[in-house]
Amino acid sequence: MGSPPSNHLKNVDPATVRDFGREWAAYDQSPIAADELAVHFGQYFSPFPWERLPEGAEGFDLGCGSGRWARFVAPRVGKLHCLDASPQALETARRNLAGHDNITFHNASAGDMPFADASLDFGFSLGVLHHIPDTAGGVKECGRVIRPGGVLLLYLYYRFDNRPWWYGGLWALSEIPRWIISRLPFGLKHAVAYAIALTVYWPLARLAGWLDRRGVDVTNFPLSNYRWQGLYSLKTDALDRFGTRLEQRFTRPEITKMLTDAGFGEIRFREEGPPFWCVSAIRRAG
Repeated sequence: MGSPPSNHLKNVDPATVRDFGREWAAYDQSPIAADELAVHFGQYFSPFPWERLPEGAEGFDLGCGSGRWARFVAPRVGKLHCLDASPQALETARRNLAGHDNITFHNASAGDMPFADASLDFGFSLGVLHHIPDTAGGVKECGRVIRPGGVLLLYLYYRFDNRPWWYGGLWALSEIPRWIISRLPFGLKHAVAYAIALTVYWPLARLAGWLDRRGVDVTNFPLSNYRWQGLYSLKTDALDRFGTRLEQRFTRPEITKMLTDAGFGEIRFREEGPPFWCVSAIRRAG
């Protein structure tokens, strides 16, 4: 059993934190080929304005998990703070990032980041703030610690606002098994999610790849974004999707409003395709 989140942490769902700690222990991402991870990184960070960072920039990875994105960011900056509410996740990240001497680790959450106001040059949080009780509050906490002119990058689950109606309907149907599976003991939910990856994710992803190679538009084909990914990534994401109790989704206008309310401007969404929604923003003065 993984270590529980610290009692002092704010804006967290303890059960969700425990499950993610176990997930990153089970899937520490080390078997994924470096070129596959690099493609993922390029997708998530495509809106990030690297040119806005000063030399020796200091920033945070909020909800670092296994440290899979920090490994790409650390060589580009002066100092990186990896934060996670799960002690077990931090243990995994420390192992994976052992070769980087400019990273510090913090058992902290989106409700209690251990930094002074306007003290950091940038921050990113990918796939995290939709798993906390108060997502808008988490965005505001990011805004508190980033200096004017600093950069924030977020990835938040979308509410299918750029998809046809039936696409959202399929997702709604999947919510029924997710509600059940996410409340199972971790070992059992892990096994069920693995089975889903093998019997649903893998066949649909490979069919989408087959159609894509024959010139068929697979933009709205379910799970088409996984068509070039390996089974390990599919297993990880199936556990993420069906094993997580707390999950929220947002439209593009809702994300824009959260960022604006938190003091950000120059909001730029990823337009090239999934994952949705990836967005960068610049902290305004004042």
